[in-house]
Formats: sequence, structure tokens, C-alpha cells
Amino acid sequence: MHRVITSGFLTIYPVQQEIITSQEVNDIEHAWFQMDMWDSDDVESVRSKLGELTDLHGLKRIFKDARKDKGQDDFLGNVVLRLRDLKCKEDRWYHLEPRTETYPERGQCHLQFLLTHKKRATMLSRNPSYIVHRQLLQQFVRHEITCHKAAGSTWNGEIGPHGITILHLHASQKDLSEFHQGLAQWLAYSKLYQSLEFSSSCLLHHITSIEYLWVQGRLQDEQKNELAESFDSLLQYGVSLLQRYRIVFPLSESRSTERLQGLLRVLIQMCKTKAFRELCSATPTLQDRVIQAIKTGTHEWFDLKRQHLQPMIQGHEENLKSLLSLVTDVITDLQSCYKSMNKCFINTIKVDIFSLAFQELEELVSQQLLCQFPPPNHTSRRQLSELLYQLYLTLRELHKLHNHLPTRVDPLPLSDIHRLFADSLPSWLEKAYTTALERVQRAVQIDLLVPLSELQKHSASTVDLSTCFTQIGRTWQQLDWPDPEEAFMIMVKFTEDMCRITIMYCSMIKERAEKLSDKGNPGQAANKLCLVVNNIEQLRLVVRSLPDKMDWASLERRTSDAISAGQFEHTLYDQLKNAVACLDREIRGVVQALAQKLDSGIAKHLHSIANSSDSRNPNDTIIPLMKFLESELKYMNQNLVQENFNCLLSLLWSHILTVISNLSGQTIASPRYYQRLHAALKNLELCFHAEGCGLSMDSLHTATFMALEQELELCSSSTRKLIEKYYQKKIVQQGSMTEKYGAVTVKASYHQSEQKLRVEILNAVNLLPLDSNGSSDPFVQLMLEPKHVFPAVEPRSTQVKKNELNPLYDETFDFLVTLEQCDVPGACLLLTVFDYDTLLSNELEGEAFLPLADVPGLKEEISDTVTIIPQTRLPLSHPKLNGDRILQLLDCRRSEKEAATFVKLRRQIARQSKESER
Repeated sequence: MHRVITSGFLTIYPVQQEIITSQEVNDIEHAWFQMDMWDSDDVESVRSKLGELTDLHGLKRIFKDARKDKGQDDFLGNVVLRLRDLKCKEDRWYHLEPRTETYPERGQCHLQFLLTHKKRATMLSRNPSYIVHRQLLQQFVRHEITCHKAAGSTWNGEIGPHGITILHLHASQKDLSEFHQGLAQWLAYSKLYQSLEFSSSCLLHHITSIEYLWVQGRLQDEQKNELAESFDSLLQYGVSLLQRYRIVFPLSESRSTERLQGLLRVLIQMCKTKAFRELCSATPTLQDRVIQAIKTGTHEWFDLKRQHLQPMIQGHEENLKSLLSLVTDVITDLQSCYKSMNKCFINTIKVDIFSLAFQELEELVSQQLLCQFPPPNHTSRRQLSELLYQLYLTLRELHKLHNHLPTRVDPLPLSDIHRLFADSLPSWLEKAYTTALERVQRAVQIDLLVPLSELQKHSASTVDLSTCFTQIGRTWQQLDWPDPEEAFMIMVKFTEDMCRITIMYCSMIKERAEKLSDKGNPGQAANKLCLVVNNIEQLRLVVRSLPDKMDWASLERRTSDAISAGQFEHTLYDQLKNAVACLDREIRGVVQALAQKLDSGIAKHLHSIANSSDSRNPNDTIIPLMKFLESELKYMNQNLVQENFNCLLSLLWSHILTVISNLSGQTIASPRYYQRLHAALKNLELCFHAEGCGLSMDSLHTATFMALEQELELCSSSTRKLIEKYYQKKIVQQGSMTEKYGAVTVKASYHQSEQKLRVEILNAVNLLPLDSNGSSDPFVQLMLEPKHVFPAVEPRSTQVKKNELNPLYDETFDFLVTLEQCDVPGACLLLTVFDYDTLLSNELEGEAFLPLADVPGLKEEISDTVTIIPQTRLPLSHPKLNGDRILQLLDCRRSEKEAATFVKLRRQIARQSKESER
């Protein structure tokens, strides 16, 4: 056969893309294929060729062409091949062979060969072509699956190159359209999928191809029926797999979710195709089929589980164990369904299989529970308490899965299941209490009362006790009793039990400490008591945290309709407060025991300080006491928690104040005695404060401390300091006096240039009538006090005013004193008003004290012509013989002349007062 192909382009890289179908070849052994390639030469004018001339070589070409015939084509090369050397399908480049050796390089030519054989009269030729094509495809698929199984791999749906070639040749021979090829592939794959194991994604491509090429008129009735049958068959098979998804797609296999998702996508895509809608029934829908399959499969799975777990010997205990295992399997199945399978179904087919399975399984479990639950009055009910408790917890866990339902379903079969277990509840609560108590008792028995670590200063038994309380809290959470009133009573019982265990622990741990302590070693006993205090303190923290750990706030909200806030507070919180108060008493009792072990030593050292020689430095006498406290408190500081250590310090501080107060109450003449006590008090104050690490200053400065410090400071003062303090006190009292005994008016000023104190006595008013005639003869005596500050100043007096109760004096007195003398604390002008008596001693009208520190001119110089000196009206008062602490202290120092003289003068003044006679 001869065929001519032209390219039509001026190029040296022609692309023909022509298909040549040759005739049949009878003798392939002697047959050849030959292809010649020519350069088509059109007739051109010399003028046009001269226009293309560029060099000498081009001119030679023109002369050569001129010698040829017009329109003669050029030979480029040829390809000559023997047919028997060709493969069925050949695709390669061939070299063009020249006729002469002048130009050996002629280029290459790209050829594709496809050899087919003549139709044979076999059995396959009697069937429709697409059926034969499908049967061939099935054979290749089986072969591929078998090979991949033998290699331990999964077939990806692709057929090998030899199979592809055969199928392609068959389709070409039979002139099968792309649609019929796709139909044959779908029929083959969908049928094989139901018997052989391969990925469902292989079906997705073929069903998509059918949808893309679908035209109903292209199929005969027989083909339509076959396609519809394949749809129904695959749909039924796929739904049956979904019905058994727990077995077919186990989560133990890594690719189960992928396989399930692939199947669902194939079914969905198949049901959406035009071919399926036209050839198959639209009802029931795919979703309805899947929903019914899930329900049926759930029932079948539950029945298989129930039969598998059925006990050989029928009895209440065996039945409960069987039921417990069954419910556990149901929970596991639902949890895995929710976490894995449900997402796949919802995302693909919009079916919530978790909700379907949960509702079906809860109903089935409820029915099974009613059948196997022991009767309430059965004698073995108490013996089965532990099994019933485990079953209840498992059922509650199953029921709580309803929280994953998209919509609330009420009521559920297991909503009121707690009522079946109400009779067993008391035994469960008692079991929780006895278990916790036994564990605490064992923990105390083996507790060596040593700190757990440097940071954890309590011993091991408190950890066990806290764990017991945690377990009770976990029991409360696990019970999750639905009835609000009953739940409240359960919490009351738990709280009562924990408080009871708390009090019992205090007694047990103290007994344990006493047992471990060596009576001959007081230090060891104190160390054990430190651990006891820390344990009880840790326990108090645990008890106080119970409302949060047991979530009382949530319980109060839950029971608000049945339990009032007052009842809740009275029943639970008061019970807890009583337990905490009891623990506080226990802690204080143990701390007091620790303090008592130190009290005697502290008192002994304080008495030693008091009895020390006056010749010793007061700060030296305190050293033995400080060393004693350092040695005794060091361990307690390291092993007591800070709160309890401060409590111990508070008790010791109270004891110290008591001892020092008793010592200071003794009548001792020597100021050195009180100086030692005062030094001890101040050093102990610093010791117990410890630069902020011990007691706060507010805690140390109690009313007792303030009074004691003031007393010791007073008692330890020198005689002259006491006299100064006496006048300081009188000056303070002067400001609050009334004019019961009258008043005296004065003007006082200080002139710095002259170092002169000028005092003007203006008048006196409302004096008492001390004479028998109902009047008085008053005069005013002026003295600068204290005497040791103004030793050179003599007393001065005004004139006597006869028969006057409101005398007018207008007398001026000048005193030569320095600024320093006036600035001494207690420096004052003592104004004493007497009733003059010729025969007897003068009687006291009253006395007043003018502080020199307030006199104008002391702070700045004054001018006599400019400065106006204010008048000062001073109420008069009468001294008292008894009750003045400073006079008492001075009276104790009679051996000192200055003290004896001062007391004598003050008493003499007091005796001149008629108030003393009254």
C-alpha cells in the first residue's frame, strides 16, 4: 500500500501526527515496511531566488537547481523495517537512511506501531464485546490482587502494562467506545469488590466515568438491567458492611477509617449519579438504609456480646460480673465510635451513628439490667455490695455519654437507674469511711515522725490522710447521685466522716509521739511535738480546703430548690468550722506543751538576771538567757511551720512578760535592778522580732508590754531623772485641771540678752476661804524646779493680801537662768499660793506649774517695747499623799539625800493642804 503525507510547512522539524492503517499481512515473515521522506519542491522564479541570496554557497545552489527539472522533489531519507522484528506496540525514533554516501546524516523520524491480529472464531466472540472486555478485566484484576497478596502489599487498582496492552488491543479490535469500556470496568470492579479485598477508591474512578459519559439511549435493555443490578448489588453489599462496621472496620487496623470513608464515598457518589437515579428505586434513601443498618448491626453486636459473656453457672454474683463486663464493652464501643467512626459518618453521609448506637445500647442495657439485678430483700445483697458499686459506677459512666448527643433526649432509659441501687448506698458510704480510717490507722502506726523534707515539715502520715480525703472526694464525684436531697445527705455523711477521722487522727498522732519519745531526753520529746504540731497544721489546711475540693458551691446551686442556704450553712459549714476550731485547740494545746517545756528555763534565767550584782553591766547579764533561747528555739524554728512557731513565740512572750512583771513588782531601792530587767525586756523584744522574721512589733507591743516597759523605764531612772519625770507629769496634768481651788494669773518671758526670766504675778481668783472669818490672807511663793537644775535660785514670794479671795498683786520677779536650764525636761515655775497665818503654819490654797519651755523668748529674742507678753491663767491643784508611783520610788531611795529631801518637801506641802485632812 502506498500513502503520501505532506506537512505544508517550511521547517526542518516537521510534526505529522498522521495515523496510517495498513492492509492485512498474510506472510509476516517476509513482509517489510518502507517509508520514504521527501522535500517538496515548488516552482520559483529566478528573481525570487536571487532575492534570498546571501553568500557564494547560495549562488552555487541556484546553479545546481537550474540543472534539475522544474518541480523535482529532493529525497531526504527512508526507513525500511522487517515486520517480524516489530513488537505488538512499538514507539521509538528511527534514523533516516540515505541513498548515497554524500550526505550520510539524514536526521530521525518518530514512528508508533500497533500490530493487531485477525478476529478468531472462539467462544468469547459469541458474547457482546463489552462483556468479553469485562471478563478479561476481571481476570487481570484477580491476577493483580493475587500477586499483591503474595507480596504482602495492597493493590492500588492499577493493572500491569501487559494487561493494559491486551485490553487496549481488544477495545480497538471490537471498536468499544470509551463509555462501554467504562461500563465494563464498573461491572467488573463492582462485582469483584464484593468477593475480593481491594481499595474502594478503585470504584470511585469508574462510577465517575459512567456519570461523565452517561447517555441512557446508548445502552440496550439488557445492559441497563445489568447496570441496575450492579448498583443494587453493590448498595446491599456496602450497607451490609456498614451494618457490621465494628468487625469489618476494626479500629485496631490503621487503615480502617480510610477504608470506611472510601466505601461511604463510593456509595454516596453512586447514588448521586444520573444512571442510578434513572435505573434504580429512589426509596429508601441511602441515609435511611444506613440508619437501619446501624440499628440492626448494634442489636446483633449486643446479642453476640451478651451470649459470649453469659456465665456458665447462673447466680447473682456471676450475673453481676457478666453484666459488668457487658456494660464495660458497651462503653468502650461507644467511646471508640464517638472518637473515630462517628466523625467519618457525619462528614460523609450526615448520619450520627453515635446517637443511634447510644440510644439503642442504653435501652438494651436497661432491659438486661432489669433481668439480672438481684432483688432488694435478697440475703446476699450486702455481700454483693462491691460488685453493685462497680456496676453503678459503670452504668453512670455509660449514661454520662449522653452529653455527646447533639440534642437532648429525655428521658433516657438509665436516667433514674440510681433508684435500683438506693438500698446499697449506706453500705457504700460506710465502706468508704472504714477504708479511710483503717488506712489512717496504719499510716500512724508506721509513722516515725520525721519531716518529709526541708520544705515539707510534716511527716508521712499526713500525706496518707490527705490521700484518704482525696479518695472520698473521688467517691463523691463517681457517685454523682442525681437526686439533689439525697446527694446533700451523702455530702453531709462524707463531711461528718472526714471530720471524725480528723479528730481521731489528732489523738492517734499524739499517742504515737509520746510512744516514740525518750522520757529521759526532753529535747527529743520537744522535737516529736514539733512534728505533731506541723501534722495537725497540715491537716487543718486540708480540712479548710474541703469546700473547694468537694465543690460545695456546685452542690449548693444544685440543691437550692430543696435545701435553703441557711440549712446548707448550718449543716455543712458549721460542721467544718467546728472541726477547724477543734484542730486549732489541738495545735494550741501542743504548742502550749512545747512552751511549758521552756517556761521554767526562761524563768530561771530571768531570776538570775534580777539577782545579778549591781556592778555588772545589764547587757552582760542577758547573755545566758539569749544562748538558752537560741539553742532551744533553733530546732523549733527549723521544724515548725511559721504560723505555729509564731504561736509558740507568742506564748513564750506572754510568759516572759508575766515573769518580768512579777520581778518588777518587788520593792527594790537599786535602779540597777530595774535596769537589768529593762535591758532583758528590750533584748528579748529584738530576739522575738528577729528583724521581721518572728513576731511583728504589733504582736509584741501588747498593753502588758507597754505598761511594763514604762514601769521599768521609770524604775531604772536615776533620782534626778525621776524628779524631772515627776514635774513632767505635773505639767501634763496642769493642762487638764479645773479651777476647783481657784487660779492664778501670770505673765512670763525670757530675755536672752540678759539671761533673765521675768515673771509678773498679776492676781489670784476664787481662792478657798481658809480663815475662820470666811476669808484668807493669800500670798504666792515662786520656785524654779527641779532644784538640781536651778541650785542657785532662791524661792521668792509676793506680798500678803489681807482678807482677799481674789487678790491683785501686780508684782514682777526676775530670775537669772540660762537657756539650757530652761530646756531641761520638767523645768517649770512652781507657783504655790498659801494662806498666811501668824501663829500657826501657813495653809495651802493650791499650787500650779508653768512649763518654762513654753515661755516667750526662749525660742527667739523679744523686745520689751514691741512684744506683748500674753497672760497665763493657771488653775490651782492640791498634791496627794498616796498613789504617786514616782514618789513611791523616791521614797524607797531614802538612803539618797536628794530623794529623801524631795519626798519630804512634797509631803510637807501635802500636809499643808486641808484636802489631806478630809
